[in-house]
Amino acid sequence: MAIFHSLQDPEVVHLLNQGAVGVLPTDTVYGLVASAANHQAVAQLYRLKNREQKPGTTIAASTQQLIALGIDAATIQRVAHLWPNPISVVLPLPPEMEYLHMGLGSSPFRVVADTNVRALLEQTGPLVTSSANMPGGKPATNLAEAQGYFDNHIDFYVDAGDIGDRPPSTIVRLTLSGVLEVIRQGAVTINDKGEIAA
Repeated sequence: MAIFHSLQDPEVVHLLNQGAVGVLPTDTVYGLVASAANHQAVAQLYRLKNREQKPGTTIAASTQQLIALGIDAATIQRVAHLWPNPISVVLPLPPEMEYLHMGLGSSPFRVVADTNVRALLEQTGPLVTSSANMPGGKPATNLAEAQGYFDNHIDFYVDAGDIGDRPPSTIVRLTLSGVLEVIRQGAVTINDKGEIAA
């Protein structure tokens, strides 16, 4: 189990591309992460979190990365105006992506604005992320708290100090009728028209 101090460390990219699961600072909180294209890595992330039917959020550097992952391009275009931002959008997924959506038929996605996280994602492709905690536990805001949850059961950590002052992402859902429904107001406020509030 390794500890790094920069998202730009080449070994972080290498580990993620080889199917490792680790903890790193996302654009919101510390997250447990794995390559979204690696079915086994995603399954391991969900096992570590003891999650059933509660998919993680997939973060990406661009909408093009999400389309390449297998998300419907027309669906992406309907929500692309919300990104890049700490806004997670729950999107419908095809049956062959059940490894991501855990049988629910949909899962949250986000194109990040944070330049350091985006630079990492440009090299790894989309990552599935879930807050660095156990169900019912407080999300980790620093390395020590993350290690308290996962110890040496994961492959690596990236230490970015205390990031407890970062607000959580806003979560919205694209309904079957094409309406954006706000699930949680967070870092960015969405108005009742499904637009970013001024």
